[in-house]
Amino acid sequence: MALLDTIHSPADLKQLDRSDLPRLASEIRAKIIDVTSRNGGHLASSLGAVELTLAIHYVFDTPRDRLIWDVGHQSYAHKLVTGRSQAFDTLRKPGGISGFPRITESIYDAFSTGHSSTSISAGLGMAHGKKLSGDAHKIVAVIGDGSMTAGLAYEALNHAGDSRGNLLVILNDNDMSISPNVGALSSFLSRTFSAKYLQDLRAEFGRFLKSLPKIGDDVYQLAKRTEESFKAFTTPGMLFEAFNFDYFGPINGHRLDHLIDILENIKTLDEPVLLHVTTRKGMGYPPAEKNPTLFHGIAPFDIRTGIKHPSPPSAPAYTDIFGQTICHMAEENPALLAITAAMPEGTGLSAFAKQYKDRFFDVGIAEQHAVTFAAGLATEGYRPVVAIYSTFLQRAYDQIIHDVCLDGHPVLFAIDRAGFVGDDGPTHHGLFDMAFLRPIPNLVIMAPRNEAQLVAMLKTGIGHNGPCAIRYPRGAGTGAAVNWETEPLKIGKGEVLRNGRDLTLLALGRPVQEALSAADILAEEGIDAAVVDARFLKPLDQDLLREIGSSQKPVITLEEGVAAGGFGSSVLEFFAEEGLICPLKRVGIPDRFMAHGHPDELRKACGLDAHSIVQVARNLLKKAAA
Repeated sequence: MALLDTIHSPADLKQLDRSDLPRLASEIRAKIIDVTSRNGGHLASSLGAVELTLAIHYVFDTPRDRLIWDVGHQSYAHKLVTGRSQAFDTLRKPGGISGFPRITESIYDAFSTGHSSTSISAGLGMAHGKKLSGDAHKIVAVIGDGSMTAGLAYEALNHAGDSRGNLLVILNDNDMSISPNVGALSSFLSRTFSAKYLQDLRAEFGRFLKSLPKIGDDVYQLAKRTEESFKAFTTPGMLFEAFNFDYFGPINGHRLDHLIDILENIKTLDEPVLLHVTTRKGMGYPPAEKNPTLFHGIAPFDIRTGIKHPSPPSAPAYTDIFGQTICHMAEENPALLAITAAMPEGTGLSAFAKQYKDRFFDVGIAEQHAVTFAAGLATEGYRPVVAIYSTFLQRAYDQIIHDVCLDGHPVLFAIDRAGFVGDDGPTHHGLFDMAFLRPIPNLVIMAPRNEAQLVAMLKTGIGHNGPCAIRYPRGAGTGAAVNWETEPLKIGKGEVLRNGRDLTLLALGRPVQEALSAADILAEEGIDAAVVDARFLKPLDQDLLREIGSSQKPVITLEEGVAAGGFGSSVLEFFAEEGLICPLKRVGIPDRFMAHGHPDELRKACGLDAHSIVQVARNLLKKAAA
């Protein structure tokens, strides 16, 4: 019988002998690879964290001891040993378990994650909450080295060191090698320094030094500096010691015996502690070890070869068209620069980074810095393009308002993954950008209906002497022919794609295609629907809207974003201000967080597919005629 089949909770895990844990780790890896090969998911990070996961649950009393996984890309092994092994085949499937930790999914998921660098802040809050409640249980926050590029992590470290919170931070160093691994000596010293008897001796000796008359404090500080200098020389922990953390490591994150020993030693320390472990992304699966970036977030693939299953031929992705267009434009415009926040591949900027090394900036997981950095470049006469996923741009809201738009700096925001993104779920859908950007003065906001229009909008944005944002979806375009010589659009002008006497389908971005399909279906029923591509969320085409509203024909607005405060709301507000009265129905994302699932199914659930739009049109016409 497989060991994994006997593990229904960490309590079962603790019943195993240490010698059984490597076998269990192997079974967990096999399960993760098998399910991810069929469902897709975050493979490399999860494979690298298997031993670390087992060691934490083996030593600590979860869920009484809280365990937080930063981002959550590495949490698959955690799910498997906390009662979700039988449901693991449903990973990232509609109605199945999430690819990220979710409080609502398990009592072992102490904090819902999906965006990076939140674990230390949340963990410190939990630690102080437990202290206030008289609860001595531990908080463990596991954060990757990539997440340590975000300022939020350092804000939390600074507070934790100052407030002396009872927090264990485990730095899972699996890629960036933020400091050299000095190997066996470091591992030996960390395990030795962490031994309880030495910790007790150290504390007792400190109290003795402080008690010495007159010179006690000075001698104590000298001894502390001497210890820290020695540790800084033999280990890469100087930074964390400066934050008042006790630092241990680096430890090989695949040596279960070492991990368990050191966790046992340090779990009783009632102060901020940082344990530095080094792991290998993709550990145990050669294709993922060889190419961890490809297997970070992977579509279904063949286990034997590691090659993704072929997809049906499709049009180029919007992301690819963006990357190609930026490269073309950079040839003619030496002021054009590109900025990304740790996502050069995901945002389509890899080619630009190679072709224009001096004009490309990857700032790490630091969206706030990326935006203000762009504003600074713009003051020097450059035209920065900031390429960030919609869901991550949320993290830089103040910088967009205060540092870019307040003074009208010519920064172009290329907002990728706008709308539904699929299996990563609510933390990754890009559904809020229109609603949170629309109120900001000086900002032009566009959304293309196809890839050809994306090219025109990029030219429009670069040519505009002020801030602009272009939101475009994940995945393939429509197959529209791209013309690199296309002319920029006239800002604030929509386009009538189809005239109609009975009602108007007024859409923005991707839903324009569904509106055209819906109009074809309605035409077969004798209903003549006009289709209008607004093209701009801001400024609206007021002349066109005035014409539409004056006709008093029913209007349906369509947007792949939250309905509250979005495109439909802006049309409704304009009609109200102009005194235009006509039946109007807004179709967008309802007031709830949308679960993971295929984008087409999610659109159908929100009424944004062609057949749902047809039904809305029938109902609205019937109501208007009553």
